Amino acid sequence: MKPPRDLAMEGLLEVLSGRRIVHHHTHRHDDILTVLRLAKEFGFRVVLHHGSEAWKFADEIAAAKIPCSLIEIDSPGGKLEASDFDSRSAAELEKRGAPELVAFHTDDWITDSRLFLRSAGLAVRAGLSRETALAGLTINPARMLDLGDRIGSLERGKDADFLVLSGDPLSVYTAVEQTWAGGEKVFDRADEKDRLWAQGGWGAGKPS
Repeated sequence: MKPPRDLAMEGLLEVLSGRRIVHHHTHRHDDILTVLRLAKEFGFRVVLHHGSEAWKFADEIAAAKIPCSLIEIDSPGGKLEASDFDSRSAAELEKRGAPELVAFHTDDWITDSRLFLRSAGLAVRAGLSRETALAGLTINPARMLDLGDRIGSLERGKDADFLVLSGDPLSVYTAVEQTWAGGEKVFDRADEKDRLWAQGGWGAGKPS
């Protein structure tokens, strides 16, 4: 008779066999180095998330070829493990010849997801190239999810997920005009109902 199914162990098996990527919430330098050590020891694939102190160990991260999905903040404070945050992390990885390891994400409610494009702009201000910044918003994160063959760039045969912007993607003055998913328009700033989600901020759309 077969033993009872253990979904947790099945997930771990997928990790150790390389079929599942571990996305690791990691701020501090000691946590980052621990993840690098474990990934090397057990041979699993990992993406570092947040990476507040990644700039301190850009050499080690680049050598290990560990991708980083970075969060960008523009004000001090928050929790203790993020006290040494620096926007240079992306630029430091690029300097080590590893621009493909750079991606960005937001962290509602710390950084509003409506300001996602601005995250890359902050990294450019800290020394990152525009080319890597744009890749960090598009194809790089798609590859970190093993979805680079479907999304992340405008190519024949992909899912046709894209934005129509009003200007420079890295400018704070640029707005999302339209959002398309799977070739269908799912957001249009010209539609008053949709505009609420783009401009409403905290609590937008909630009956109150």
